Amino acid sequence: MKFKAIIFDMDGTIIDSGDAWKQATRNLVEFHGVEYTLDLHNEINKYVVGAGLVESCRVIKDVAKINETVENLMSKKTEIVSQLLNKNLVFIPGFTNFHKELTQQTLKSGLATNADDHTLMLAKKALNLEKFFGEHMYNVSHVEKPKPHPDLYLHAADQLKEKAHECIAVEDSEIGLAAAKAAGMFCIGINTGKDLKALKEADLIIEEYKDIDLKNILKKL
Repeated sequence: MKFKAIIFDMDGTIIDSGDAWKQATRNLVEFHGVEYTLDLHNEINKYVVGAGLVESCRVIKDVAKINETVENLMSKKTEIVSQLLNKNLVFIPGFTNFHKELTQQTLKSGLATNADDHTLMLAKKALNLEKFFGEHMYNVSHVEKPKPHPDLYLHAADQLKEKAHECIAVEDSEIGLAAAKAAGMFCIGINTGKDLKALKEADLIIEEYKDIDLKNILKKL
């Protein structure tokens, strides 16, 4: 068997949190007195999908021309998104069944996310992520460079004690796929964001987890 582990992104890949982050961006911009137009949304969204908190707030500051420090924007956005995530944090449909299937195939699993410590902690508590990944949950605090650099995926593979090319990555964003491909992993792009163009570099594109024929992937590759 070529593959020995599957490493998942978090937001938009296993957790349905995309709307919360989009709403948090809107709330943050409007909090600072800037009208959140469709054009502004589209311009910001081009750069923040899959990005970490630091980079997303840099983009928001520059594009929305907000006269505030990135650090203060990060603090406010964390406050906003925490309130939103606490209200409704759920798994992407099909993830739990797929994870059960991969354990039956004796594959290891891990998490590699650009999320900050606070957001990861919220997800851990709300959804008992240890049940799925044990201690193998890694975020921007574990590496020097976040996605789209390969560091997070390489770190996760190393901690799982597997070679990167023996791992499958599951991602929902262009930034995440770039990181996984740079790490040398087989990439599955899940189209939760309804943007096939962002997933064009994936080795396999799916709409839902039930579309993954894991046995066939392990048999053929």
